[in-house]
Amino acid sequence: MATETLVAPTGRGREQRPRPGSRRLRALTRSTPLLPAVVLLAVFLLGPILWALYGSMTNTGLTGYRAAKPEFVGLDNYTTLLSDGDFWKSAWLTVVFVLASAVVGQNVLGMALAVLLRIAPKKLASVVSTLVVVAWVMPEIVAAFALYAFFSTDGTLNAFLGWFGLGKTTWLITFPLLAVILANIWRGTAFSMMVYRAALSEVPAEVDEAAQIDGASGWQRFARITLPMIRRSISTNLMLTTLQTLAVFTLIWVMTGGGPGTKSSTLPVLAYQEAFKFSQVGYGTAIATVTILVGAVFSVIYIKVLKPEVD
Repeated sequence: MATETLVAPTGRGREQRPRPGSRRLRALTRSTPLLPAVVLLAVFLLGPILWALYGSMTNTGLTGYRAAKPEFVGLDNYTTLLSDGDFWKSAWLTVVFVLASAVVGQNVLGMALAVLLRIAPKKLASVVSTLVVVAWVMPEIVAAFALYAFFSTDGTLNAFLGWFGLGKTTWLITFPLLAVILANIWRGTAFSMMVYRAALSEVPAEVDEAAQIDGASGWQRFARITLPMIRRSISTNLMLTTLQTLAVFTLIWVMTGGGPGTKSSTLPVLAYQEAFKFSQVGYGTAIATVTILVGAVFSVIYIKVLKPEVD
């Protein structure tokens, strides 16, 4: 009778499940290259935010005794903000400025330019792109003075309107918020245009052609096919342009100084005035902290409303 040899199963033919410990090790290994970036973000981004939050809870002054020995006052600065009419007016002006110049102006005009340049002749597209990008790469202080000259009483805009028999308008005094909104649109549209041109170039031509064969009009193809396919780019660009516009200071300060009165005083301008004009650094820091929170609210809204679909 033959003797049977028993061989212990090796398990090679069975699916081997990774151990929980090995999963954590692989995840840690993959995350290790990101550690320096996380540390830098914590030091140069989170650190200043936390320090600003602490400073907003003190009565720090620009000069004098409160500058040398500030005291911790808790939420007193924020309580004062809630009863300050100038703060609420600046908050409203900030929302209008961001919505009009970034959310609507830069994004709509940037998308329109991206679509038109896609179908325009190459030479014309190159010239228009160069002219638009020049406004964006120009140093902000230079652009601010150029726009001040454009909107001033004896500036380029009134000279142009004079050719049609229209009288001079004191744009920076009568319509200061409109002037800075148009100025910010002119300066920031190039960024949106470049983002959307890159996004549109990634849309497969075959999909658009198939919809055209099925009888879809140009607007239907754009609204139902192109826009959903570049939804991630739209969400990212909206967030970036909003946060960028929320922090605009130099443009407004050079053109109007926040005036006349407080007619164009957004939150960054108000924070600067309170901290360096009225020497209330702690109070100004509280306004700046609120501005950060406003940016966070906008970001959360974009993430929720324009949440990209998971592939």
